[in-house]
Amino acid sequence: MTGTGGQARRRTVGGLALAIALTVVVAAPRAHAGVLEIDDSGRVRRFDGPTQFVGSAAQALPIAQAAPAPTARAPHRRAAAAVVDAAATRHGLSPELLRSVAQRESGLDPAARSPKGATGLMQLMPGTARDLGVDARDPAANADGGARYLQRLLARYDGDIVKALAAYNAGPGAVDRHGGPPPYAETRAYVDAILERMAQSVAPRPQATVRTAP
Repeated sequence: MTGTGGQARRRTVGGLALAIALTVVVAAPRAHAGVLEIDDSGRVRRFDGPTQFVGSAAQALPIAQAAPAPTARAPHRRAAAAVVDAAATRHGLSPELLRSVAQRESGLDPAARSPKGATGLMQLMPGTARDLGVDARDPAANADGGARYLQRLLARYDGDIVKALAAYNAGPGAVDRHGGPPPYAETRAYVDAILERMAQSVAPRPQATVRTAP
């Protein structure tokens, strides 16, 4: 199993909510920013529009967005996504979160195998699969094991999704040694890619438009 430069992140705790600004915000009462709100189970909302910042907190003012156009997906990818979603629901995780991890890990390919021996949808290492008591070659068991492992990491880091994802990629030892996500380019890219995929799954970025002055 297995922060991006130029991106500013604001994190506020309101209950169990986490707000992450995905674009650089110019100091002003109101700014146009992409804001990702993630609770401790990984459920996410995204706002690409006017955002009001009050102290260290962010209040995103949602704007209407067009529904994404349907895209064709191979049957095996649909089946794999359904298996992952079912595992997420069973263990109280956001389906978008677990599916984004599986997409990054294996491309939703149950037969994926890494050079290091990680296997299946969630790319479980042999030792991790043994600890979880699952057959990593079985897609449903693999997804269930990955869900339980990610759930443990979220609990270990008090719902901090960034630390949990970094630990899924680089291992809890690396996160603990560095007091947070380790400074590995691979891990930073991994975390950022999953957060972006989660955002896209619930609210795709609107297409850029060109307007001329009246």
